[in-house]
Amino acid sequence: MGIDLRNMTASIYPAGRQAVQVVVLLLALSIPVSTALDNVLLFLLLLGAGMSGYLPEYWRCVRQHPVARGSTVLFIALLLGCSYGATAYGDAFGMLGKYVDLAFVPLLMVIFADEKLRQRVWKIFLAVMVVTALLSWSVNLEILSPASWMWQGTRTSLANPAIFRSSITQNILMSFATYILVLHAYWASNMKMRVGYLGLAILTTSSVLVLVQGRSGYLVLLLTLSWFGLSTMRSMGGRFTSRHLWVSLLAIPLLLWGLYETVPRLHQRVDETVTEFQSWYPHSGQATSIGERLEFYFNTGSIVSAHPAFGVGTGGFASAYAQQTKELGVSLTVNPHNEYLHLTVQLGVLGAALFMYLLYTQWRTAFQLKDIQSRDTAIGLMLTLMVTSLVNTPLMDHTEGLFFAYMSALCFASLKQKEQNE
Repeated sequence: MGIDLRNMTASIYPAGRQAVQVVVLLLALSIPVSTALDNVLLFLLLLGAGMSGYLPEYWRCVRQHPVARGSTVLFIALLLGCSYGATAYGDAFGMLGKYVDLAFVPLLMVIFADEKLRQRVWKIFLAVMVVTALLSWSVNLEILSPASWMWQGTRTSLANPAIFRSSITQNILMSFATYILVLHAYWASNMKMRVGYLGLAILTTSSVLVLVQGRSGYLVLLLTLSWFGLSTMRSMGGRFTSRHLWVSLLAIPLLLWGLYETVPRLHQRVDETVTEFQSWYPHSGQATSIGERLEFYFNTGSIVSAHPAFGVGTGGFASAYAQQTKELGVSLTVNPHNEYLHLTVQLGVLGAALFMYLLYTQWRTAFQLKDIQSRDTAIGLMLTLMVTSLVNTPLMDHTEGLFFAYMSALCFASLKQKEQNE
């Protein structure tokens, strides 16, 4: 008697897809918490997706969904960038592996076609970030002692209580979580839920502004909450007018001034930023966060001007920077702490153009989503990626890269669902 492979496959696929959904849910928990768990879950995701027949849907998503296409095209460009330049193939493909999360976007979009799954993911992510904020406060107030499972282990500082990730990473994720909580509060169906979400938003905001060092988080909060204010005025007034613009131009600076004057940590970090910026000059060797970044940008600009068309190839930044600065006596770096510059050095102007195209597709596609809350959520993610890329390399960094790929799929998957239902 022969084996009916068709029936066997039909029985495996539903069970496999359920398992894949469980893995994706666990990723919402692991991304803010554990790199090791991320890697295990990504392996299981690939294994489960391969056994559950996702490949045809993957390529269909790449063809039809603009955000999936933008992510994939950028990854393919980085793959082609491995074929030229002076970088050894091992190093080039090692760098490509840091950007592999871009290739997961279409797969995750297909999986996130299930609206109930998307809702569960948001609940898990927000719960993890709220717990993280509570743990930061517990360490700061000496309710909880620094422990080996924390980011800096027993050396975790009461003045900078980052829990699972670096202070920069925690503040980026926490600021985005704050924005999502504010959106949930605004669109809550009753006053009890609205007050609850606002209370959680205050908790996560305090973690960013009062506890954990990470000025990237300040930028994310400023940009996303400014967008929320503009979007809210527009939705309340029907049409965005010059009156709305003037109100925004007055309200936002007043709010920032109030925070600056009342939050000591914010006041200190802003003053440090201004001082470090003003005291920097090229090749000064200034060993400060802002000074080093400005030095990286200055020297990276020289590399870009020398290789404008196609760049130095994927993974070629570190050696190109060392060559550029070998007689300057400045600190070396493996990335310029700026995603726009990093991609431009590796792929030339095409790299920067493809990255900006990805941001543009996210902006444009956000306005095609089914409701205002979904639109503002997606725009908040785009703004977060846009501004953090000015001072970090989020697509290359493990946690931020996976976070943006995962959240891009989560935010924009509803467009794909809509297309399938038509």
